[in-house]
Amino acid sequence: MTAQAVQQSDLAVVIGLEVHVQLETDTKIFCGCSTDVADAEPNTHTCPVCLGLPGALPVLNRAAVESAVRVGKAIDADIPEETTFHRKNYFYPDLPKGFQITQYDAPVCQNGELEIEVEGERRTVGVRRAHLEEDPGSLQHKGGNIDTADYTLVNYNRAGVPLMEIVTEPDFRGAEEVRAFLAKLEEVLEYLGVFDSQRDGSLRIDANLSVVEADEIGDDGDVSDEALESANRTEVKNISSHKGAEKALSYEAQRQKNAVQRGREVEQETRHWDESRGITVSMRSKEEEKDYRYFREADLPPLQVSDWKRELDIPELPDARRERFGEEYGLSDEAASKLTSTRQVADFYEDVASEYDPDLAATWVADNLLGELNYRDMEVTDVADRLGEFKRLVELVAAEEITTKNAEETVLREMLDEGDDPETIIEREGLGKADEGEIEGAVTAAIEENPDAVEDYHAGEGGALNFLVGQVMQRTGGSADPGSVNQLLRERLDE
Repeated sequence: MTAQAVQQSDLAVVIGLEVHVQLETDTKIFCGCSTDVADAEPNTHTCPVCLGLPGALPVLNRAAVESAVRVGKAIDADIPEETTFHRKNYFYPDLPKGFQITQYDAPVCQNGELEIEVEGERRTVGVRRAHLEEDPGSLQHKGGNIDTADYTLVNYNRAGVPLMEIVTEPDFRGAEEVRAFLAKLEEVLEYLGVFDSQRDGSLRIDANLSVVEADEIGDDGDVSDEALESANRTEVKNISSHKGAEKALSYEAQRQKNAVQRGREVEQETRHWDESRGITVSMRSKEEEKDYRYFREADLPPLQVSDWKRELDIPELPDARRERFGEEYGLSDEAASKLTSTRQVADFYEDVASEYDPDLAATWVADNLLGELNYRDMEVTDVADRLGEFKRLVELVAAEEITTKNAEETVLREMLDEGDDPETIIEREGLGKADEGEIEGAVTAAIEENPDAVEDYHAGEGGALNFLVGQVMQRTGGSADPGSVNQLLRERLDE
């Protein structure tokens, strides 16, 4: 785009993504080194292959290829008869060989798509390609960030961890759409079992962003290749979260619009997202494809993968499961969405709903359990080994051995805060459900001790009954069912 002063309202944003996903395998993509490096000492999970030592030869990890094919099936991508590997040449401290083994003109997945929802509207984002490659090592900047550090250390433990780079079409028209896409992509990857969002650096985003004149955007949202070519784009790197992507791209879009409005040229460059300062900073001029000098990886023969698409199964994906939950269990769209947020949550709900009322199961899993976990900034994975205890609590409520109020407000919360099982808490707190005789005695006492409230009830004061119910609940330590107490009080008062 030539520099010219225009109003920001006359400009539109065009964004394409390169999402780097660490695949969940036990060993690295081209060697037998463990990928479990989270707590490992630096440079201890390495070998001659992932360090790029002379004479070391790569051996392809079958599990990584299977994961890639499953991703391709999930995004309805074309999987070719044959896929090949190339060397991408560039020099950087965390790339020990001086090149990265990746895929170039024959990626394992091509021409896929993923449907997202933004502000109630569904739209499709095109996935141009998704290919396999090895992760570089990691840099640790000491005494500052990437442009201010006193020095930088290199850790090669991550070098060789299998990556899948998912490259979208330039289909995004705002940062909020990017965030929705990343959330949906992560949801699908988690369902496939090929990705662990808890692993540090498991998802990293590079984004290409341009601003074009608004009238270059067609009615269908498409933008011409000519318009994109004439608009210099920036690549924003080192984004590591959905929220970070939205912030980084909102900032970069505004920066470019301001530049164009002031008559300045937008430079084609690579910029770093500095999360601590909330800004992007220039790193270097933008490389072009020719700068990487791709050539075939002679140590890895072509791989036949067309049959794998038929042979490998994938689970029911989030959208399909969400739709089925509505049809099979009669759940609202909101409840079905909560209950399919992760595969583990969906599996747990179906386990509970198979034995108890689906609505009761939905309330306990979607509202009570997930709500309390969210309040504590926890995920269901944090209590994965205790789901049987939470199911037992639902059983106690369904069997009316404890009131819903006590189960929600005391037992569930203490289970999460103290780590005890439901029976231990119920016994310790004396929360067993009151028997019929105890409830009738509490009702009699509440009526006899509160004649003013009784008089107000007969005078039509609605709040009087609620007061008396509260008195009974207080006497029974909350162990009586409020509905039963309400009915019993009405019967006694209307005699």
